[in-house]
Amino acid sequence: MQNSDKLKEVVFQFIDKNDNTEVKPLGAGHINDSFKVKSGDKEYVLQRINHSVFKNVPELQNNILRVTTHIRKKLEDKNVSDIDRKVLTFIPAHDDKLFYEDEDGNYWRMMHFISDSKSYDSINPKLAYRAGLAFGEFQKMLVDLPGEQLFETIPNFHNMEFRLDQFRASVRSNLAGRLMEVNNLVKEIEARAEEMTKPERLHREGKLPKRTNHCDTKVNNILFDKNDEVLCVVDLDTVMPGYVLSDFGDFMRTGANTGKEDDTNLDNVSIDLDIFEGYTKGYLQNAASFLTDVEIENLAFGAKLLTYMQTVRFLTDYLDGDTYYKIKSGKHNLERTLAQFKLLQSMEENFDKMQQIVLEAAAENKTPSEK
Repeated sequence: MQNSDKLKEVVFQFIDKNDNTEVKPLGAGHINDSFKVKSGDKEYVLQRINHSVFKNVPELQNNILRVTTHIRKKLEDKNVSDIDRKVLTFIPAHDDKLFYEDEDGNYWRMMHFISDSKSYDSINPKLAYRAGLAFGEFQKMLVDLPGEQLFETIPNFHNMEFRLDQFRASVRSNLAGRLMEVNNLVKEIEARAEEMTKPERLHREGKLPKRTNHCDTKVNNILFDKNDEVLCVVDLDTVMPGYVLSDFGDFMRTGANTGKEDDTNLDNVSIDLDIFEGYTKGYLQNAASFLTDVEIENLAFGAKLLTYMQTVRFLTDYLDGDTYYKIKSGKHNLERTLAQFKLLQSMEENFDKMQQIVLEAAAENKTPSEK
């Protein structure tokens, strides 16, 4: 980690020097290092961008600028008050770039700190409803910013065909010699492969559009005010082209699981239908007006898809010898795989209920002309 003087040097690439400046660690992000900056009476967030994950920082920052500018314009058009708390505001460096590269090749960015805000790591049905409102509104404001116009910050991130190609290569190479141990899981994955690659086929047929997606729709990527009303969606690094059912599905995979992502007691793991329903109602309240019938019909499938995808990714890494995800034990990726697969099975068992919840919420929120 950087020392305080070095961090201040970086800070002063974005704002004027001020002797009354302090920099302290902020949060525990998995990818970027974040710091809270207080300079005089102003507060900022400084982040070191992980350029081993995001390999093209200029394009990444250009994506974020386009998205935040677009949202700000929409908020201004609606005469929303307190806009600076409803959308992230990034500060250009003194050379007018939205990032600064230091002498060690690290990339940095700065934004205004949104005061009196909070986020949650766990969820209940009421918060799920508000999270659904937030991500539905986020996509609605960006519906006229076509996904294809944005840079793909992590290529093929939610491309199931690509993830299965990686998986099959790992099965063939069996680098860690673990294939026999997980043979039954490999068969379970292959048994579902045809169904799970449906989105790519629908897109090629022109039936499923790529939109501007968040691609990391966890509840802790929403800021709430002190009354638990939504302020804004944050963590925009993965905003890029994608299918809305991926965004919908990733929230359900992470937020509507009664257990933990790596739960070793599989009896804990199932789909929480109350959270599923809360999020769905909030999401479709804002999103039903622009979604196509094909998108709505596949939202519940999106929950299965993203859970299946994560099962595949964890098992791929286990077969490769744990080279991608950080692990706490030698079996951690296998434990993750089993927990995700159990969640997938629970979604399969409850799929008719999930589909009914989606279709009823969509019907409630379609205008007469759209029905």
